[in-house]
Amino acid sequence: MLLTELVSTVDAVTATRSRLAKVDAIAGFLVRLPADEIVTAIGLLVGKPRQGRLGIGWRGLASLHVEPADVATLTIGDVDALFAGLAATSGEGSAKARTAALEKAMSAATAREQALLVRVLLGEVRTGALEGVVTDAIAKAAARPAEAVRRAAMLSGDLGATAVLALTGTETELASVGLVVGRPVTPMLAASAPSVAEALATTGEASVEYKLDGARIQVHRSGDDVRVFTRSLAEVTSRLPEVVDQVRALPVRDVILDGETLTLGEDGAPRPFQETMSRFGADAARETVLSPWFFDVLHVDGRDLLDEPLRERRAQLEHIAPHLAIPGIVTDDAGAAERLSDEAIAKGHEGVVVKAIDSPYAAGRRGSSWIKVKPVHTYDLVVLACEWGSGRRRGWLSNLHLGALDVAGDFGEPGGFVMVGKTFKGLTDEILTWQTERFQQIEVRRTAGTVWVAPVTVVEVAIDGVQASPRYPGGIALRFARVKRYREDKPPEQADTIQTLRSTLRS
Repeated sequence: MLLTELVSTVDAVTATRSRLAKVDAIAGFLVRLPADEIVTAIGLLVGKPRQGRLGIGWRGLASLHVEPADVATLTIGDVDALFAGLAATSGEGSAKARTAALEKAMSAATAREQALLVRVLLGEVRTGALEGVVTDAIAKAAARPAEAVRRAAMLSGDLGATAVLALTGTETELASVGLVVGRPVTPMLAASAPSVAEALATTGEASVEYKLDGARIQVHRSGDDVRVFTRSLAEVTSRLPEVVDQVRALPVRDVILDGETLTLGEDGAPRPFQETMSRFGADAARETVLSPWFFDVLHVDGRDLLDEPLRERRAQLEHIAPHLAIPGIVTDDAGAAERLSDEAIAKGHEGVVVKAIDSPYAAGRRGSSWIKVKPVHTYDLVVLACEWGSGRRRGWLSNLHLGALDVAGDFGEPGGFVMVGKTFKGLTDEILTWQTERFQQIEVRRTAGTVWVAPVTVVEVAIDGVQASPRYPGGIALRFARVKRYREDKPPEQADTIQTLRSTLRS
């Protein structure tokens, strides 16, 4: 199929705010796709090529000066071949080779096709056609139940493969997609509440557990083979040998565990989050030792537990790994839950997570079954732009433009980001140096004083509250926002939402 048909679909999706209209446009496109182009097309629609990182940044694209073609001849297959070649190119002379490949492909692309390819390469696909919309479109195009498609996508962790199965396989084959030990599952997410009492009022009887200041991990074991994945499903097994050793020692053959890992000091208190994340780099040193702590188990020795209540999953966890289970209690008593929260905070942790005791594991979802409560209000937001500093900060990118995820499309396109404030507080010289280099690498445009970036960088921000404000599109502004840290472990689609922020609105 010609790429121009995908471009026209993207244009139609961009032109409407209606989720139903977006779904209809994408579904109409998908039913015409050849089976061997489905995976590539899904990657282009959501801005995530199947090949992963392609080694192309803003600087490389800015140096291209290629006249667009007058007639559309580029196919989706041509784009897939281009991306495969870019991903495979490495070593001496790789930058020159990538540039040559890009120039050749871009010379065959029309102006509209060039624009889309640039946006995909920069991670700046802002059509609102993110995973949720595309998933519903797959279901419509395939005439399959939407819930079945969503579940298959979450359990496989691969929207492209799910689309192929839904569009070319049988309903039975789609429904049969389940947990596979060794294949990561999109993790369940937690909402937020200002107090333990409010969280319990939503969940009822709950497992109230320490909220650790660590990095999310999912660990799969099959026999002696242990694999460790991050919250974004990237494999990091080779970088966390102590986690592998502890899971390999458990009295099970097959297991899937969900939890956190963090660095502890000699007093048992958690070390700064940055020390934990330093172990996830490709060339990480091994001076820091990471301790794994688990709060859920999804599979044990041939038995899937996703649909079992949390009460049963916690019992299984306590049976196989009591020494690695995150501390917690089961209660509907707000006083008891508050005491556990105080205990967690006194030990240097962030607070607690309140989890409805009879809830299933909703892979990939952020609902009301899990609710995190922290004494300091912190939110994970996405950097949209950054202003050049002045005075002592001259020469550094300093003042951050912060955006919240708009999952419902209440203030723009579903899956887009809504600006909610700015901050330059909490930035050390080390962070300023890092973000100045980083943001120019993912720059999409600039004005005299501001660099606009692809919305891919998540930053944890502490605030004193949220107030109504006409200054920003979402009608709110953050009070006294300051940076706590960058969350390199979190993808932007797991940022906090404008809907969550607005629910805490104070006048």
